[in-house]
Amino acid sequence: MDDFIANVPGNGMFLHSSFHRFTNQDILQLLKQEGLEVKEERGHRIFPVTDQAKDVLEALMRILRKQKVQIQTNRKVEEILVEEGRAIGVRCFFHGQEENYMADRVVLATGGKSYPVTGSTGDGYELAKKLGHTITKLQPSLIPLTANKTSLALCKQLQGLSLRNIAIQIKDTVKNKVIYEDFGEMLFTHWGVSGPVILSGSAHLLRYPKVQELLEQDKIKLYIDLKPALTEAKLEERILRDFEQEKNREFRNSLNGLLPNKMIEPMIELSGIDRNKKVNSITKIERKNLVKLFKNFEVTLKGFRPIEEAIITSGGIATKEINPKTMESKLIQGLYFAGEVIDVDAYTGGFNLQIAYSTGFVAGGYQNENN
Repeated sequence: MDDFIANVPGNGMFLHSSFHRFTNQDILQLLKQEGLEVKEERGHRIFPVTDQAKDVLEALMRILRKQKVQIQTNRKVEEILVEEGRAIGVRCFFHGQEENYMADRVVLATGGKSYPVTGSTGDGYELAKKLGHTITKLQPSLIPLTANKTSLALCKQLQGLSLRNIAIQIKDTVKNKVIYEDFGEMLFTHWGVSGPVILSGSAHLLRYPKVQELLEQDKIKLYIDLKPALTEAKLEERILRDFEQEKNREFRNSLNGLLPNKMIEPMIELSGIDRNKKVNSITKIERKNLVKLFKNFEVTLKGFRPIEEAIITSGGIATKEINPKTMESKLIQGLYFAGEVIDVDAYTGGFNLQIAYSTGFVAGGYQNENN
């Protein structure tokens, strides 16, 4: 449980009760009862064995059908109906006609502002705000990062290239401080960088003091270690061996065994070594600089992509206005909240999904895991 809380930098302690009430094992058991088997992959991430997200959705839909839940779609909720300080239903519009749905409790689970194609447009914040709730600053989290003008040209050259088994560091170059480091996969894009390690890093970068100012001053750098399994000394030995095997080969043809094809030309340009130079003529200083380039491939970061492209939204309905044991509003009786609409967000790895499951379980009024 401590690991779960530690992976929720956005108000993790608020979720302590709901995480205990409905755990990661509980959701796995629920899916298993519906015939959906899962598997564990790198970083303890859990996926359906079919690798199809729709199979998880279908399992949840089967549960709803068994409970005879009525699902109404294409109805825009305009207002949460309140009477004498208590939520009693919602007012919707369907094909221009007003429809009211009365209820014992109203659960607001509209998501954040990320992925608007799913209908998650941020209107849940407005519904809560109209009832007096505070909405904290909304920011993108788990988001691709943009590069500055100089590095952007490099990223465009490498656009579409996915790197695996690399190590990264995101550094504040003013303080020479590592903001985030990780090992895994990343991707170059026409605006900068993306991929699992970058998305994780963005959540840390978002919370770093004076980050916008530092980004504007080109003081935040991404360093990519292309060969993390090798020390600089071991990498130099490897390069020397490659050079020895074909002494008369030109430098431009010498990196095929060390780099993906798309990266060779940019690496030659950055190394400053004459592309037509024979490898047996490359000096020790040039070789050592090449090694440093392999171990510290640099991209200067400029900012974050728009919130609509983020995996999750940081910020939302203030947790101080929600009862953490029930997810009920402290301002309006009978109004409950679940998921990303609340000011809680986590790092990548399934934690944001677990937040949705756990808070949804509690907001739904379940008393224990057996209900």
